[in-house]
Amino acid sequence: MTGHAMDPHDTGAAEGAYAVVVPTLGRPSLAATLRALADAEGPKPERVILVDDRPGTDGTTTTPLPVEIPAALRPLTTVVRGQARGPAAARNTGWRAAGRVPWIVFLDDDVVPGPTWCDDLALDLAAAAADEGTEGTVGAVTARIDVPLPADRRPTDWERNTAGLATARWITADMAYRREALESVGGFDERFRRAFREDADLALRALAAGWPVTAGTRATAHPVRPADRWVSVRLQRGNADDVLMTRLHGRDWWTRAAAPRGRLPRHLAVTAAAVSTLACAALRKPAATTVCAAAWLTGTAEFALARILPGPRDREEVLTMAMTSVLIPPAAVWHWLRGQVAHRGATPLDPYADTLGHAPAMPPRPAGEERIRR
Repeated sequence: MTGHAMDPHDTGAAEGAYAVVVPTLGRPSLAATLRALADAEGPKPERVILVDDRPGTDGTTTTPLPVEIPAALRPLTTVVRGQARGPAAARNTGWRAAGRVPWIVFLDDDVVPGPTWCDDLALDLAAAAADEGTEGTVGAVTARIDVPLPADRRPTDWERNTAGLATARWITADMAYRREALESVGGFDERFRRAFREDADLALRALAAGWPVTAGTRATAHPVRPADRWVSVRLQRGNADDVLMTRLHGRDWWTRAAAPRGRLPRHLAVTAAAVSTLACAALRKPAATTVCAAAWLTGTAEFALARILPGPRDREEVLTMAMTSVLIPPAAVWHWLRGQVAHRGATPLDPYADTLGHAPAMPPRPAGEERIRR
């Protein structure tokens, strides 16, 4: 469903006006997101942009987005076609189609804004307007993300993984960016094809360009969506994105983004032990094979136990943890190596970053723009 046509040259929006951009794959959860936005108390967005990023879309032949838009949002809502190149590219499509509103609020299609979300957002944006200090005009305002977990049992590994979104520093599940900040840094880096690290990359670039990122007070729930047994193995693709982050922002980006380092060094060691076991067996060296196999089994068992003990420890969860703990280390190493190859030409945004390559420093904003972010 498509709402009214928008004038991209409209410049009459008030300072606190905002548009909501939701990239979507047409998941059923989108309906709950839109209902919550429609029901939230407070000033509604000037526009709601749904970016239909389902695979196969080409702007003309895709089927309609499978969602019923609430009546309160229909006059405000426009569906635009994405290019199925991931959420970073979809968000760029959305904010550039939103007209000249001062603020762009990014929501994911599986979150539920709180009952006073619109009022709370208005307060966040007003505080941002009043919070101009020596560091510059506020460029982005975060939200508080709440992940509901079961009260009657310990959370599963997947539920604990999702709960990590509540402490992510610059998560775009609910993130308000000043349009001028987005324009000054060029929006999201579309080399990030997954919903991973693209938010931290944008925030680090905004900060480097002189746009402070502050914490807001609005609250948004992020329910744990259903996932199959192998989701933790697929998540290892993020190791390639970490390689790109390091090349762009230097080895200390983890600290600046308050991002957990993960277990890649241990995965490298466990995978090396597994490869060595196979090599020694092929070379008919039984003693060395035994030593390497023991190292691999020990590392794998430690990893599995670290995931099993905090969880519900039921049969299904233990079986899932046992199987995926064997597969995750080599998957993580594979994607890390893939990232090393795919991003070997990426150059740092900071010329003093301790990575390979050289690039000019990001230019500061022009003086005339001074008064205008798991």
